Amino acid sequence: MLIGVPKETIPGARRVALTPHVLGVLKQAGASITIEPGCGQAAGFSDAAYTEKGAQVASSREDLFGKADMVLQIHALGTNPVFRETDLPLFRKNQILVGLMDPLVIPDAVREANERGITAFALELLPRITRAQQMDVLSSMATVAGYKAVLIAAERLPKFFPLLMTAAGTVSPARVLVVGAGVAGLQAIATARRLGAVVEAYDVRPAVAEQVQSLGAKFVQLPLDTHDAEDKSGYARALSDEMQRKQRELLGKVVASSDVLITTAQVPGQKAPLIITEEMVNRMNPGSVIVDLAAEHGGNCAVTRVDEVVEHNGVTIFGPSNLPATIPYHASQMFAKNLVTFVQHIFKKGELKIDRKDEIVGGTMVMQGGEIVHPKVRERLGLPPLA
Repeated sequence: MLIGVPKETIPGARRVALTPHVLGVLKQAGASITIEPGCGQAAGFSDAAYTEKGAQVASSREDLFGKADMVLQIHALGTNPVFRETDLPLFRKNQILVGLMDPLVIPDAVREANERGITAFALELLPRITRAQQMDVLSSMATVAGYKAVLIAAERLPKFFPLLMTAAGTVSPARVLVVGAGVAGLQAIATARRLGAVVEAYDVRPAVAEQVQSLGAKFVQLPLDTHDAEDKSGYARALSDEMQRKQRELLGKVVASSDVLITTAQVPGQKAPLIITEEMVNRMNPGSVIVDLAAEHGGNCAVTRVDEVVEHNGVTIFGPSNLPATIPYHASQMFAKNLVTFVQHIFKKGELKIDRKDEIVGGTMVMQGGEIVHPKVRERLGLPPLA
């Protein structure tokens, strides 16, 4: 099995799918690794660091794709806007692709790739089960995003985060509100608390209140009926329009009193819920900061514009789409560890073993042998269920 690691090509990309420190594990499993020249340079990993661990350096991107049995990428198919132009023509029948693909949001990219006859695994479809925790790239990257979101807010906010007792008087701490207490939200809470801010957090799932409080933040309780707000996988369900209206109305007062608002609420495979209206932003004090981590999928804030910094009524709104790329060294290490664990699951004792009855394999496999096999992706494409 020859594994190929190409250089990431989306705008602003600095991460790499595999880092040198995990190559030994793959070699022990019977795989050999080829990298595209300079693939890890932006993350802090030289070609020499890879070759020292036994990797080969391909002569070009075309050479890598032409030789590799398995291609490991961070951004592939729908997550890579230049995929159609650069990589799709390079794939060949029965070649294996593993990475992030956004198949439920951009299913047309799946249809195009399927015509090449490749086998593809989309890591964002990984089931939330105990066996899959060490493969969970979404959680790893959400950790990075939650951390960096607070740093962005702290840099722009015209206030200190912590309480300070100075000769010039007492400086009161900043007030931070985190909306969405998933992995990104919990990391944002922890980071803001470490910087000394007073932190509150809201999530439509009451079950996360204990996690929020364990980090030293106050959980915002709203009088809403949210008993079915969480699916069996632990993800938040989309709320009805009426429930969202009530949510925004009740949350408005808390938002208005916050110096920093970090929003992280997303529903897998759907547009991000609109939680913060323009009127709510207007009620915030001048100088306040919003960091919308759902910007790439429509945003939780009505004023957000993806990959832009918006000044609205004295409030600064950030809409970053690829925050993990801003901390590429450790983000790449985390992604690589998750990815290698997944590869070990399907590649054992020098042989590829794809069992679609396995919950992890069946949950992530999008296509195989010219057939789109994932039930939800087939539904998005209007295809009938497989027999």
